[in-house]
Amino acid sequence: MDAKTSSADLSGDAGSEVEAKGARRSRVSGIDRALQVIDHLYETGAPSGAYAIAKAIKAPLSTVYVIIDDLVEKNMLARNADGSIWLGARLYHYGLAYARSLDFMSVATHEMHDLCREAGETVQVCGRDGDYMLVLAMADGPSHYQVASRVGTRVPLNWTASGRLLVGHLPEAERIELFKRCARTSPTGRAEIDARTLSDSAGKAFEQRLSIQVAESDYAVACIASPVCDRSGECIATISIVLPEQKVFSDENHYTEHVRASAQRIEKLMGWRNH
Repeated sequence: MDAKTSSADLSGDAGSEVEAKGARRSRVSGIDRALQVIDHLYETGAPSGAYAIAKAIKAPLSTVYVIIDDLVEKNMLARNADGSIWLGARLYHYGLAYARSLDFMSVATHEMHDLCREAGETVQVCGRDGDYMLVLAMADGPSHYQVASRVGTRVPLNWTASGRLLVGHLPEAERIELFKRCARTSPTGRAEIDARTLSDSAGKAFEQRLSIQVAESDYAVACIASPVCDRSGECIATISIVLPEQKVFSDENHYTEHVRASAQRIEKLMGWRNH
């Protein structure tokens, strides 16, 4: 060390380094807070006020106001006429760009539209989001029958045929613990909530590559789903036909054959059929 270098110089350098690290921590904290706001809106699935958001993410209201204003200005969030906050158009564009980059979604979406034409009913591609089933893509059938669950809808895993398939590949003990944690009573009251029963039906459905639910999540609505499995044999998504419940009982085999074949075609095109 040069004799002329003073301890003040060293302490100054150290102080600058600490300040730089502090600034980086501050920026990361700001990003974390912004993500907490966005995640809260995504998880609740509905617009919310700044006070409710601040309370939910345990952040100072003044901080949340600043973050929301900044994100609204950048079109990451949108402010409704009543002052509530919702996800902005910029996030939608990011989502579209991400979806275009995924080979799987491209293949699955193409097959989804083909199945929609073949079956003449609404078809969905669904995935798992933690304790929920998430609608990833959807093709409306030609009839006037309206399906309540649209793209982005999240429902508990135990409510749907797809939800059970998405965890069917897991070990039995893991399935039981998962359903103990996440099983919820459905609006119709017909969805199974017993963890062991759900685990058994999920494992069986996965083995048979077919799951059927009737009026468990919505009145008079049925769903016939088949799993899409990757190279390791894990169910990463499902493809399903959503239709009025009376049609399931009138021609079940017609729909089950179509949905199984579609899932197999997706796996084949992705190079996963040898799992």
